[in-house]
Amino acid sequence: MIRSILLRKNATLKPNHNPSIKSLAILGIIAFGALFNLNSLAGDVERGARIAQTCLGCHGAPGLRNPGPVYSIPMVGGQHPEYIISALQAYKSKQRSHRTMQAQASNLSDQDMADIAAFFGDMAGNSRPSQVSAQAAARGQAKSAICASCHGATGDGNNVTFPKLAGQYESYLAQALKDYRSGDRQNGIMAGFAGTLKIDDIEDLAAWFASQQGGLSAPQSKIFK
Repeated sequence: MIRSILLRKNATLKPNHNPSIKSLAILGIIAFGALFNLNSLAGDVERGARIAQTCLGCHGAPGLRNPGPVYSIPMVGGQHPEYIISALQAYKSKQRSHRTMQAQASNLSDQDMADIAAFFGDMAGNSRPSQVSAQAAARGQAKSAICASCHGATGDGNNVTFPKLAGQYESYLAQALKDYRSGDRQNGIMAGFAGTLKIDDIEDLAAWFASQQGGLSAPQSKIFK
């Protein structure tokens, strides 16, 4: 539903068109309305903790890496529950191409997603700034104004429609932008933006947001203790 609304609204936004902050803000409002209707289920943190054990096999320790393409598996502790739900829905509907996540999400009900999202969202997050190239981060900050309209100036925004980025792993942020640019992740807002980016832009933006302190965490799961 979100995807169809955004794609209709964004149908005239061509890959080489540079979307304005105003147009992305309007799309964000539309997305929030659709997301609100989809995410009306109350999440149960305790039940989420039980059914998220499989998730913790990858997201339950800092620094674990995806085997191919190689990038750090993202921190989801402290992430907006509403965004976690929308991400799981995108994997289930194959709007995101990661096969492991598609398989994990395929059997989840709406209530399962709400409970898992509540579990991770309830975690205390305190993501430390990553060690990145200071020059790349400075360039990324200069290029990040359009990102701030949805994600906040440092990527630790309060708009639950959009993910927190501050302190997220640099390699994951870069891969996500590449996937939006290639269409491996389908999203009307991000396709319009990422389609304009060169690889240097992607690396600079990833460095900027990774270098910020934010509200994400990778829990130290019992699996790894």
